[in-house]
Amino acid sequence: MDIKRTFWLQKIQKSWSKRPIVWLAGVRRSGKTTLAASIPDSTFINCDLPSEQKRLEDPEDFYKNLKTKTVIFDEIHQLPEASMLLKIGADHFKDKKILATGSSTLIASKKFKDSLTDRKRNLHFLPVLVSELADFRSTLKKRILHGGLPPSLLGENVDNDFFSEWMDSFYARDVQELFAVEKRQPFLKVLEYLLIANGSQFEITKLAQASGVTRPTTIKYLDILESTKTISLLKPFSTNPLQEIVSQPKVYGFDTGFSCFVKGIHEPRNEDYGVYLENLVLETFQSQGHGNQLHYWRTKNQHEIDFVLPLARDTVLSIECKWQEKHFEDDNLYIFRKSYSKGPNWVVTSDSRTRVVKNKKLTIQFVNIFDLPQMIEALSVTAKGNLTVKN
Repeated sequence: MDIKRTFWLQKIQKSWSKRPIVWLAGVRRSGKTTLAASIPDSTFINCDLPSEQKRLEDPEDFYKNLKTKTVIFDEIHQLPEASMLLKIGADHFKDKKILATGSSTLIASKKFKDSLTDRKRNLHFLPVLVSELADFRSTLKKRILHGGLPPSLLGENVDNDFFSEWMDSFYARDVQELFAVEKRQPFLKVLEYLLIANGSQFEITKLAQASGVTRPTTIKYLDILESTKTISLLKPFSTNPLQEIVSQPKVYGFDTGFSCFVKGIHEPRNEDYGVYLENLVLETFQSQGHGNQLHYWRTKNQHEIDFVLPLARDTVLSIECKWQEKHFEDDNLYIFRKSYSKGPNWVVTSDSRTRVVKNKKLTIQFVNIFDLPQMIEALSVTAKGNLTVKN
């Protein structure tokens, strides 16, 4: 199936308007190579191939003989002097647009000694977004169970071998090769533990005990998993440490299908769908560039808001996720607004009609998950770099 990833192609073009180098980072098998190869009028270089590596030994000669203005370096971390290649292209061939892809972030790899400051834009390439499901002829429920990596999502049935093989390949080619992690089993235990904990708080000490490694090693593994976009950690939102959680992070795995796989879920229940809806909401915010600004809120009395996004002028956007609208109750939101009174309230569901509902206590915007991208786009960046809601 030939699927044009229009959203991501537009993101790449927009990034090129700001910087000459775009770094497209995402997990293995997410479709980076297919996306990159679909860019028209470009030269595609597979950096895994020895013949292409030899072709790039003299960067100046390579760029001088380049017949297109756009060049793609796929799996660029395989090159011994990748940083120098990118720097020469950006500094001395200013008519060129460069796309570099890899399974880890540019900064994460020790091979990239030059930060390429002011020369590059980073793009976090995600599994298939909700807004892309129609192009993939898929549904929300299938997206959750199969996950968003195209080979799995396009399959008729869930393929457990795909998930197992991916885990092995991720360790061998990304983790062991780039980060010199020698112990496979403890590392994958950490990843599996976090995928099981998806959508929940976790403690590093318990994670270390479950994985059989020391606390410092566990922290190292967490850093690797974050930098390779395999997990996302959300910090709590708090201004009242006596009543609110202030330090314990909340974890989300990179893909719902892998979480279902390690948890042995074959037929998700409504509560499973509810948790995984949070993943899809988080990924939608990440795709719009606001993922790093999201927090969660929880009190020591177990009152919780799924996501909190600070906005301008001391206002805070609250986001609750419910698979079905009928399961939403406003108790937690009401308690949250006693402490943080300013800001809009969104309740994202799979079955809502997007609309505003007012009662005596609160004004709530119900948002269908398929309308969420447009809602996020309506957030405006102020001159100070803060977010606010457009009038």
